[in-house]
Amino acid sequence: MDAVFSIPPISIHPNGIEKQNLLFSILIPSWNNLALLKICTDSIVKNSRYKHQIIIHVNESKDGTLEWVKSEGYDYTFSSLNAGVCASLNAASKLVNTNYIVYLNDDMYVCPDWDAHLFNVIQTRKDDLFYYSATMIEHEFSKSKAVLSPHDFGNLPENFKEKELLDFITNDLKSNDWFGACWPPSICSKRVWDLVGGYDEKYSPGFYSDPDFGMKCWQLGIRDFRGIGNSLVYHFKSKSTQRVIRNNGRKYFAQKWGIPASYFYNNVLKMGRKFRTDHQLQLHKNIAYWIARIKAAYFIK
Repeated sequence: MDAVFSIPPISIHPNGIEKQNLLFSILIPSWNNLALLKICTDSIVKNSRYKHQIIIHVNESKDGTLEWVKSEGYDYTFSSLNAGVCASLNAASKLVNTNYIVYLNDDMYVCPDWDAHLFNVIQTRKDDLFYYSATMIEHEFSKSKAVLSPHDFGNLPENFKEKELLDFITNDLKSNDWFGACWPPSICSKRVWDLVGGYDEKYSPGFYSDPDFGMKCWQLGIRDFRGIGNSLVYHFKSKSTQRVIRNNGRKYFAQKWGIPASYFYNNVLKMGRKFRTDHQLQLHKNIAYWIARIKAAYFIK
């Protein structure tokens, strides 16, 4: 029997400050993770070339997160229990006051000019049919080719080697754009967010909601799913996901879309492969596709 996740009531709290000349609206769900949240928001303030709207969803706040968010004057949403990623993002999106929505986790440190590198690529487009991600740097090995790893600059606030990270980025790191952007730190236009209806709360607390959002963008006609190699974010890999009841997102994705999420990532979005301007992503209905359909039917049982 699939686990059931109950979404608690969420309240919405604009800070009442008139917002002008802001470029992105950055949605940050946070769950009793105040030390890392402070590092995250501080990095946005000092490492961004542009000014942005920061919107935080506060789950529970057993560690003083709510009081700190209020004291900093951020727009925020609040639930007395964990609302999960999907409902948190959807609630926070109601406070968006710019043309672009960034989804950023609270255990991420944005590196210098992360926003400018994203916006430079956005400005090359004639429309808003894109879904982009910054490129994550992680301290432990990742099987994903979309992640730069292992590059260990700390896994906790108290052992974070910020200066060493910045020196590494400046002097040693080489990164290319890649196909398959489909997870945070991610950006799309507010218009696209609204058209696809944000995150599907049936995935709550959130496992497999990222490929679902990507598939909804695909159905809308988006084919530019790109990771921007120069837009860098250090990911502490907080263990919040280990504290929640896991939804059977793999089954729901297969039921909803008729293919496994892994097929969408690997065969359609070609996640992690080097980006090429002469290649457009396609969903080929070939033998591999029909085998994937059979696998999806197996997942649903």
